Amino acid sequence: MRGAILLGIVVMLAVTLVPTLRSVIQQRNDTIALQARVAQQKLTVEELEKEAALWKDPQYIEEQARKRLRFVRVGDRAYSVSGLDSQRSQEQAGQDPIVAAPMANASSPWYGKLWQSVQIADRPTAGLSR
Repeated sequence: MRGAILLGIVVMLAVTLVPTLRSVIQQRNDTIALQARVAQQKLTVEELEKEAALWKDPQYIEEQARKRLRFVRVGDRAYSVSGLDSQRSQEQAGQDPIVAAPMANASSPWYGKLWQSVQIADRPTAGLSR
């Protein structure tokens, strides 16, 4: 009889403690994952703060404008090199431009043009001439 009561108490403790232990373990895992996420976000914030500090420097802004937007100062000479492959550029100059799709009928009313453009858009290879 004592063994049965002791067994019943052990089973009751197991039933009440197992879900609690699972919950504690899950919360620890969640905490670790969130701490890793916070650490990653701190690194991202530091990188963005460094970039923001760079954009406060007028020299950096000028450098980026020259590099990205190809700006030049007044009095400077800018050279643009294009068409290095002269044979290829001559071949392309002789060809008609490729139109992605035919134009809608210009004499149609606006809703007709709209419907024609929908029909043309439904055919992705319409108008390609190669």
